[in-house]
Amino acid sequence: MTSQDLDAFAAWVEDLMRDRGYDIDSPRGGGKSRIADEAGVHRAAVTRLLQRQSMPDLETTRRLARVLGVPVRDMLIRSGRLTAEELADPHDYLASSAPGAGFGRRPTLEEVADLLGVPADRREMFVRVVEQFLPNEVPTAGSEHADHEGARMLVTE
Repeated sequence: MTSQDLDAFAAWVEDLMRDRGYDIDSPRGGGKSRIADEAGVHRAAVTRLLQRQSMPDLETTRRLARVLGVPVRDMLIRSGRLTAEELADPHDYLASSAPGAGFGRRPTLEEVADLLGVPADRREMFVRVVEQFLPNEVPTAGSEHADHEGARMLVTE
């Protein structure tokens, strides 16, 4: 990571903070302390980022992303830790026109397990556990709404 990467990332985060109402510019505005408190991170980590001294660690990045309302994926790519290619967007996978994939369709629980890297020997258990949290309206194998393989589809509302 270069100082240019750190500077660009810090400038982007500063803009996000200002856009979300954090007063990070005045010495007594309290914005740095407020965002640190809301994110559950040390104020020093926020200060070091804004002063372009160091990049936050992964946990701090994750917590700041949550408070700032941006995907962790965007934070990791903007920080230069990972590239877009290294951190594939699951939405791209789901909207792909790959053979056998319905364009823009909901993924099956088996596909979600694959995207999450659930080991093959634990997939059946993963599907059974996740099914317990899905609404009853989710199509199941044998129903008229089941997909061509009879797998349950993930509903995201």
